[in-house]
Amino acid sequence: MGREDFLRGPSNQAAFDMIDLWPDWPASWLLLAGPVGAGKSHLANIWQERSGARIVSVAELNEADPTELVQGGAVIIEDADCAERDDTALFHLLNAAREARAYVLITARNWPESWGVALPDLMSRLRLTTPVEIFEPDDELLRSVLVKLFADRQLSPDPSVIEYILMRMERSIGAALSIVDALDQQALAQRRTITRPFVASILKDMAD
Repeated sequence: MGREDFLRGPSNQAAFDMIDLWPDWPASWLLLAGPVGAGKSHLANIWQERSGARIVSVAELNEADPTELVQGGAVIIEDADCAERDDTALFHLLNAAREARAYVLITARNWPESWGVALPDLMSRLRLTTPVEIFEPDDELLRSVLVKLFADRQLSPDPSVIEYILMRMERSIGAALSIVDALDQQALAQRRTITRPFVASILKDMAD
C-alpha cells in the first residue's frame, strides 16, 4: 500500500497527482470517489504516510468526539457513502476540521448527491470539498496490475495467460486481486502451474 506500489494510468493519474500535491491542495478537504477496488484506500494510505492523518471508520466517527479526531491536523474518512453513516456526525467533524484548519480526505464510491444525505447543512459542507474521481482502469493498467500481483507472489505466468485473463475479467482492480489470489491458492493446493486451461477452470469456478 506504499507510494512505490501504486500503479498509475489514465484512470487514476489525476487522483494520484492531487494526493501528491498536498499540502498545496485547492481546498483543505478532498473527496475521492471511484468504484470498489479502484485504489481509493491505497491513495488514502499514501496520504496517511505523508500527512500523519488519522484514519477514521464511519462507525468510529459516529461515536467519537470530532474535536479529538481532528487534533492531529489531518483525518481520513473512508467509505463515507455507506449506509451506516450518521449525517450529523460527519457534519460536526467537518465543522471541527474547519475550526482546527485540519485537512480532510473523504473516500466514497459515488458523489454526495447519491448518498441520500438528509441534512442540508452537511450537503453544503460537502460542496466545499475538492472532488477527484478514479475511473475504471484501462487494459494497460489492468495488465500491469496483473503482472505485479503475480510477481508479488513470486509467480510469472506466460504473457498469453495474462492476456487470457485480461480478456475475460471484470474491468476493476478489485477483480484482478480476487482472480490472482484464487489462482495462487488453487495452484498451491492442486500443485499446478498457472496455464491457460488451469486459469479457465478457476475462472469458471469463480463465475459459478
